[in-house]
Amino acid sequence: MSADGGEANSGRRRRRRRGRRTSGPKINHAESPAAEAAPSPSATPSRSAQRRPRTARHGPDRLRTVHETSAGGLVVDGIDGPREEQVAALIGRVDRRGRMLWSLPKGHIEVGETAEQTAIREVAEETGVQGSVLAALGSIDYWFVTDGRRVHKTVHHYLMRFSSGELCDDDVEVAEVAWVPIRELPSRLAYADERRLAVVADELIDRFQADGPAALPPLPVTAPWRRQQTHSRARRTRAGENSPDPKNGRRLDP
Repeated sequence: MSADGGEANSGRRRRRRRGRRTSGPKINHAESPAAEAAPSPSATPSRSAQRRPRTARHGPDRLRTVHETSAGGLVVDGIDGPREEQVAALIGRVDRRGRMLWSLPKGHIEVGETAEQTAIREVAEETGVQGSVLAALGSIDYWFVTDGRRVHKTVHHYLMRFSSGELCDDDVEVAEVAWVPIRELPSRLAYADERRLAVVADELIDRFQADGPAALPPLPVTAPWRRQQTHSRARRTRAGENSPDPKNGRRLDP
């Protein structure tokens, strides 16, 4: 085969290959505005298109945050006597599942009250017994949502000595009241943060019995409360949950 014939055949093959690559309708994308105006349904929207409208993030659905402060106490009968005979007054409330949840009596600090005065008043109102404050046990804070508000609540707790009265569950917010042996508090208290306070109370009682009231840490100075509070009430449990949000310090046993 001649060189000219080989070159001619080679040229025809190249043209056929080029023809196969370019077969089909030819689309000029630069001249097809309809194609540009109608993006593919599978196309990913731009980052700006994915952003939520400003009104959705900052509109009326945003919860208002309020802060509340309460006080309560662990009132102990027989604090000067044998440890195995010491009992503490607890209150019980029934949750949405019908469970009895035991906790420390507590309530809002009212205008003109110190935290210690509130603890004494709330213990008397919710249990029917009177007590005197010996030492601070510590504070608990947690979050909950109610009535369209996000509430940050702080509760100051005190170790108290029983002075008089009899247990009574006349308070409408309390289902039951009971004297519970000090040694049983870790298993009876429903909330982990209050169980930790019971451990602190146990240590303070040991110091009190060994060296007297002078061995207890001094009470923190608190000023009378000056403003009215919202008096929101936290739900003790949430529907379908055994443990509250981690932001909420109140841990509930299953």
